Amino acid sequence: MSTRRTTLPGVGTQYDFTTDSGQHISVVAHKDGRRFLGFYDRDDPDACLLSVPLTPDEATALSHLIDVEPADAARTDGVDLVTGHIPVTGRSPYAGRPLGDTRARTRTGASVVAVLRRTAVSPSPGPDFRLSVGDTLVAVGTREGVDALTGIIAGG
Repeated sequence: MSTRRTTLPGVGTQYDFTTDSGQHISVVAHKDGRRFLGFYDRDDPDACLLSVPLTPDEATALSHLIDVEPADAARTDGVDLVTGHIPVTGRSPYAGRPLGDTRARTRTGASVVAVLRRTAVSPSPGPDFRLSVGDTLVAVGTREGVDALTGIIAGG
């Protein structure tokens, strides 16, 4: 499989790859988190047969579905631990606020071990780390704790 990355000024980045079977697929990653999947004609690499727009939440969900090695539960001393990826959307009451305002560990027992941002990864973010729309929190805890934190971040 070959992959090509192209910067699209003012838009984001386009990733093109060709599968071993010869199918050309393109992903356009917009700066605002939106994604577009493009499927191209094998005989005409400029002819897009289908374009599928995805919201940031849809792109995250799809990436989890096609991940060949998903983060499954790990068993530790009789406690099932899971890793969750929690998107910070424009509807989150914590967008623009410090991570400490969530009181995640106190309220749910789950820990935020990293924040994925389009431009960087922040491992072990402290309570002063300011969350932004488009961030993805990587949380570890029980299934119940991670699910509760997902609800808190979503504003539920």
